Amino acid sequence: MVETVSTMLDLGTNAPDFELPNPSTGQVVRLTDYLDAPIMVVFSCNHCPYVLHILHSLAEFARGIQQQGIAVVMINANDVENYSDDSPEKMITLGKEYGFCFPYLYDESQQVATAYRAACTPDFFLFDAQHRLVYRGQYDEARPGNNQPISGANLRAASDAVLNSTPIPEQQIPSMGCNIKWRAGNEPDY
Repeated sequence: MVETVSTMLDLGTNAPDFELPNPSTGQVVRLTDYLDAPIMVVFSCNHCPYVLHILHSLAEFARGIQQQGIAVVMINANDVENYSDDSPEKMITLGKEYGFCFPYLYDESQQVATAYRAACTPDFFLFDAQHRLVYRGQYDEARPGNNQPISGANLRAASDAVLNSTPIPEQQIPSMGCNIKWRAGNEPDY
């Protein structure tokens, strides 16, 4: 496991387009499916201990913000050839186990992860209704083994600000987790 922090994509960046399959339904999901709605994009995977540490909380949090009007998609961009635990079949199993109420998409080409400058799992990106980046950073301070409570405090504060049209918290701390597992020769230069 290589501990990696998010790249902190520039605030105000327009959400990069995506068109990715959802292994659970066999349907393709596009950014344009969420026009005029705020959206949270999470880069994740099936086996990362940082992801698994917060996943019950994150699934519940996502359910709540979706009911309030923020769309949620999770994207797995890991190299499944070398990391079979991240296969689309196991994505389906994970989604059922944790009760995902949002699409869990597969970025086989890794082009979407590169467009978002995603670096770690989990890596969070929150966009307003015009799909401009307003938050990128950690879910909260909890990490495997650090005994901090899992609260989603940082992402919750940003989501509440989007929902209430109030200023987004200025202090945004990078997310931390396992590095995205890039295919050989596909590593980005950021």
